[in-house]
Amino acid sequence: MSTDITIARETPLGPDLTELHARHTAAMHADTPPGSIHMLPADALAAPEIAFFVMRRAGTPVGMGAFKRMSAQEAEIKSMHVLSELRGQGLARVMLDHLIAEARAEGITRLSLETGAQASFEAARQLYLRAGFTECPPFASYRPDPNSVFLTRTI
Repeated sequence: MSTDITIARETPLGPDLTELHARHTAAMHADTPPGSIHMLPADALAAPEIAFFVMRRAGTPVGMGAFKRMSAQEAEIKSMHVLSELRGQGLARVMLDHLIAEARAEGITRLSLETGAQASFEAARQLYLRAGFTECPPFASYRPDPNSVFLTRTI
């Protein structure tokens, strides 16, 4: 990873994040039926129970990730995205490791997430599995969905 990468907690409503959110939204809608899309729009990511982080390369936003506190010890990873042209460089793992460290620092002991079951989400599923996540039943308000895979891990 290059040394010009930074990750910082920011508001998801930053004016230079519009393109990042638009590309994330397009990717989530590309091959997932509308009822199975669980991403949060930028304004919902601004909720007080959500910690939102931006990855920048030389000041330009190239990725984002967040976790939503569900209880004193549990949180859900939300809206993790790295621009498609920068994938394959380990940036998603850097963001995931950052989210895990930040959640742990806030007293979280369990992280869970929902991701797609489609082939286009294979790289994401493998990233989470390599990071120690394991499949689990639906959590929080999720219900079984053939388009969703649910993962969790203790941190």
